[in-house]
Amino acid sequence: MELRHFRYVIAVAEELNFGRAAERLNMCQPPLSHQIRLLEEELGVKLFERTKRRVEVTEAGLRLVDEARKVLAQVEQAANVASRTSKGELGHLSLAMIWEQKLLVEALRVFANRYPEVHVDLHRLGAREQAQALAEGRLHVGFMIAGPTRDPGLVYETLGWDPLVVGLPERHHLAALERVPLRALADERYIMFQRDINPNIYDDIIAVCRNAGFSLNIFHQVNNIYSSMALVAAGLGVALFPGAVRDVGRRGVVYRQLQGRMPKMESILAYKAGTPVGATRAFLDTVRTISSRKFSLKDSR
Repeated sequence: MELRHFRYVIAVAEELNFGRAAERLNMCQPPLSHQIRLLEEELGVKLFERTKRRVEVTEAGLRLVDEARKVLAQVEQAANVASRTSKGELGHLSLAMIWEQKLLVEALRVFANRYPEVHVDLHRLGAREQAQALAEGRLHVGFMIAGPTRDPGLVYETLGWDPLVVGLPERHHLAALERVPLRALADERYIMFQRDINPNIYDDIIAVCRNAGFSLNIFHQVNNIYSSMALVAAGLGVALFPGAVRDVGRRGVVYRQLQGRMPKMESILAYKAGTPVGATRAFLDTVRTISSRKFSLKDSR
């Protein structure tokens, strides 16, 4: 028994005429009659009573028609689910971030409005953890700061280059300045991320300070941006952040631009190599559209 047999039985039962049923099915009447006979033989039951003047559905035929309609409805539902999933309208999306970038928040809002039936998981992970999760298939899309090495199995798209700003306790004397001279940080206790997180940026910051005539007094080390914010807010020191982190609005921390040329951090979007499908493709398209139209990280304030 095949799905086409269900369609044949339903058409004959509804039309009560083999000729009209065959026309409805876009086939000739003899093959339709032959298929119904073969089905009756396979099942060992009579589905239709036939005379020269009329066709009647047997009790067994009526039961089969009811079940056939249910099966075909389930098949149609399954096909619809598969189609909608392929289009990104259904499914599951696992995302990761380092902090709540304005671009990410806006992309999530737009995506949720367009695809309300996609379940989204959002994780806070460092670049290294994101890369591993992406490679293992536990994560679909990651928002991160570019690291020194890139996994060849991942695709990286640049979202922008973000200048560094200095984060200060809100009552810090330098907070009164609109732009802080880099040299003013010479006597401050500095909160620095661990070098293995991003050796390139780490070394660039050290080099810029040396060129300004001083060495950073690194007093605390952290492994994520939020730890830096917490220590700054507690008054334990100052720290440099990507400019876009100002969107987070941590209480007790103020951000000021620095005078002079400072290293920039590359903000990137990462996903597994290959052609993205379903919800992943739809979300990436959403991010790209918003990024090109509304948000430029280099202009973040």
